[in-house]
Amino acid sequence: MSLSPIAPQERTSTGISGLDDILGGGWPTGHLYLVEGEPGAGKTTLGLQFLLDGAARGDRCLYITLSETREELITVADSHGWDLAGIDIFELIDTNGLKPDAEQSILHPSELELGETIRDVMVEIERLQPRRVVFDSLSEMRLLAQDALRYRRQILALKQFLRRFDCTTLLLDDKTSGSNDLQLHSLAHGVLTLMQTTGEYGDERRTLRVAKLRGARFRGGTHDFNLGTGGLRVFPRLVAAEHRHDQRHEVMPTGTAKLDLLLGGGLYYGTNTLFVGPSGVGKTTTALSCVFAALERGEKATYYLFDEGLPTLVSRCTALGIPLQPYLDSGQLEIHPLDPAEVSPGQFAMNVRDAVERRGARVIGIDSLNAYLQSMPGSRFLLLQMHELLTYLNQRGVATILILSQHGVLGEGRIDVDLSYLSDALLMFRYFEARGSLLRALSVVKSRASSHEFTIREFRLGAQGIEVGPALSDFEGVLGGITTYRGSGSLLGDDTRIVEA
Repeated sequence: MSLSPIAPQERTSTGISGLDDILGGGWPTGHLYLVEGEPGAGKTTLGLQFLLDGAARGDRCLYITLSETREELITVADSHGWDLAGIDIFELIDTNGLKPDAEQSILHPSELELGETIRDVMVEIERLQPRRVVFDSLSEMRLLAQDALRYRRQILALKQFLRRFDCTTLLLDDKTSGSNDLQLHSLAHGVLTLMQTTGEYGDERRTLRVAKLRGARFRGGTHDFNLGTGGLRVFPRLVAAEHRHDQRHEVMPTGTAKLDLLLGGGLYYGTNTLFVGPSGVGKTTTALSCVFAALERGEKATYYLFDEGLPTLVSRCTALGIPLQPYLDSGQLEIHPLDPAEVSPGQFAMNVRDAVERRGARVIGIDSLNAYLQSMPGSRFLLLQMHELLTYLNQRGVATILILSQHGVLGEGRIDVDLSYLSDALLMFRYFEARGSLLRALSVVKSRASSHEFTIREFRLGAQGIEVGPALSDFEGVLGGITTYRGSGSLLGDDTRIVEA
C-alpha cells in the first residue's frame, strides 16, 4: 500500500524576506512559535514586522503585551517609520497585576478557571478573530505562574485555545529567568533563537538560528542579521550547492601581454586568483589593471575595498594610466569601501550575490582578505565561509581576484591565514634588491585552469600602468628576499631597453 503524498503546508510570511528564505517560505500557518533572545536582540521588532506584513495582506493582527505599554510600542514603530494603525494592541496586565498579592490563576487549562485578566484576553481574541498574534513576553507569565508545572500548563492552554482560531502565533521570550528552560521548546511548533555578541571593537554581531520547525525543511546553521532603521534584515547562510551552474573556463585577458604570458593566457572566468605579497608591492594596482581591461571590453565589475579610501585609490590609478572614474560614473564599475568592524560575513556574502545576480558583474575583487578576516570570529570560520563564497562565484562563471597581504617587506612574510589551497591560481609578488634599488618581481605559483610559466619576472608600475620584464635568470633567492646576482641581464630601469621575452 503506497502512502499518499503530503500536501505542502500553507505558509505565513514573517515580513522579512531573508527569514522567509531560511524557513522555506515562512511559518507554517496556524501554529504557535517561540522567538527567544536576550533583551535587545530584536524580538519586539521582529514581532512588529510580522504583524505589519499581515496587516498589509489584509489579515487581522493582534499584539498582546505584558511587558511594554502601547506608547512604548508606538515609539518603537516610529523609530522605524512604521504606522501601527492597522494592528490591534491589547495591554494584558498593568503594574498592579504584577504585585505578589495579585491574582495568580492566569492561563489555567480550563476557561472556567481562568483569572479575570486572561478572560479579557479570550474575549478580545474571540471578538477580533485574528490571523496573526504576537504575545510579549513570557517572562512576566513565569512570574505570575510561580512554579514550572503551572507555567507549562498555561502555555499548553494558550496553545490549545489559539489553535481554535487557526491563527499563527509568536511567543516572545527574553530568557531573563536565568535557566535554560526547554519546556517551551517541546510545546512550540518551531523555535527561533536570536543572539548577539559584542567583540572588543566595533558593532555587536547579531545572528539567528532556527532550532526547530516541525514537519518542514529549513536552512540550518547560524545566519547573520542587522537590526537598524526599517527593522531586521536577515542574510541567509550561503550554500554554494544551491547555485550550481555549468560554466566553461574562458580566458580573461589582463590587458598586459606579458602578464597573460606568465599566467598561461590570462585569468579565467569561473576561477579565482589570489594575489599574495607584502604591502605596497603593487597587488591592488595589478588587480585593478585586470578589472580595467574587463571594463574596456564592456563587462561589469564590482570591487570591495576594505583597506584604502576610494578617492585615494581612484587618483592613484589615474596617475598610473588606469582611469576608473568614467566607469564609476556610468555604473559599469562599482567600488564599495567597507568597514570590517561594521559589516558581517553574511551581509558581505549577500552583497556579493547581489552584484552577481542583480548587476551581472563578471569580475569581482576583494581587497583585502586581511581586513575581511577582522570581521570574523576566527580564521576557521573565514575558511569555511570563503570556501562557500568562492565556490558560488566559480559556479556563476565569475572571475574573482583576491588580495592577501603578507607581514614584513623582505624575506619570507607571514600571512594571517592560508587560502592557497582554496585558490585556483596564485600570483606571488616580491621585493628584491639589485644595484642599490628596491625592485619588484612576480611569479605564478599555481594555476588549475592553464599551463603557466614557472619563471620569475621583474615588473614595475609607471605612468603607462603595469610593465612586465623578462625572466630574472641572472638572480637567485628572489622569492626568499635574499637576492644574489649572477649575470649581466638588463633590468626594466636600465638605460638599455629590454628585449621582448
